[in-house]
Amino acid sequence: MPGERKVDSSPTRLRSLADYYPDGVLGATRDGVVTIINAQAAALLGVDAQEALGLPLSDVLRLLDQDGRTWLDVNHPFESISIVRGVPEQSWLSASGEEVLTTATLIRDQALAPVVGIAVGLRSGRGRARLDRERSDLVATVAHELRSPLTGVKGFVQALLNRWDKLTDDQRKLMLTTVNADADRLARLIAELLDVARIDTGRLQLYPRESSAEVLVRRVVDSIEAGTSREIRLDVASDLPDVFADPDKFTQVVTNLVENAIRHGQGQVCVTLSHSESHAGVRITVDDEGDGIPVELRRRVFTKFWTTGDSGGSGLGMYIVGGLARAHGGWVTIDDAPGGGARVMVDWPSDDLRPEQ
Repeated sequence: MPGERKVDSSPTRLRSLADYYPDGVLGATRDGVVTIINAQAAALLGVDAQEALGLPLSDVLRLLDQDGRTWLDVNHPFESISIVRGVPEQSWLSASGEEVLTTATLIRDQALAPVVGIAVGLRSGRGRARLDRERSDLVATVAHELRSPLTGVKGFVQALLNRWDKLTDDQRKLMLTTVNADADRLARLIAELLDVARIDTGRLQLYPRESSAEVLVRRVVDSIEAGTSREIRLDVASDLPDVFADPDKFTQVVTNLVENAIRHGQGQVCVTLSHSESHAGVRITVDDEGDGIPVELRRRVFTKFWTTGDSGGSGLGMYIVGGLARAHGGWVTIDDAPGGGARVMVDWPSDDLRPEQ
């Protein structure tokens, strides 16, 4: 008909389109003849895409399991019962020893009819291997952080049980104080891990309201200063607006910032509350007199379990700071302090600027 566009459905055109697909695509007829294979599939299988067309599927899909069986020997797609629609994801080894993940769809002319062809999806297992390594690193880090305080708790409790009558009251009090501190550390680490999980999954629950930044920050500074020998200076600008924040989460952000400055910085820690320069709200600035944070490392500070030096910590504090600030519509910036050291600034809105869920 005049004006009607003709669609090119030739095998060459289909393979050209399939080459744009990020994963490998392999198609074969009921007779086991390869009819389509894109560049990604050819690379994973170690074959030439042009030469593979028209070859038997067994000559192209040369993937083996740990026992040396081929994909076709294990799955028998053309002999599948009528209710089977596909093959779920499986892990295989290519001729080069690389892990290849496959899925397959069984093609039928109609429901419950015999299989007339198969479409196999292939992708490299490197991404999954990387995720597995990250999970292993996560487990190892968490186990290390939990084991340290648990070892102290176990040791002091065992000493108290075995030598109660031989210990003085002062010794018992010191041991119990240490056990209590280790228990607090464990509770905080577990709370941090839960916060990280909620931030990652978008399930963080906030109960924001208008709050005085000065009141909340002063409580944090007084509390931390009582437990450290380091000097903490608090400077507050006049006529500050209220912030729109969940008070508990706001307090957690300030606590993490100040404790991070004490743990990793040196000298005096200065906390400043001022008017946010770029938006109506409050800017929280925490300065220390340490070595500062190199520009090339500033992005990594906000990743999970990032630590530097031998000052300890779970490596979750700044990740949580960034996540909680963003959840409230705020943002975090790292710079150099005027007198040397690190400067961390959090701009916190006075209105509800949280991103829509």
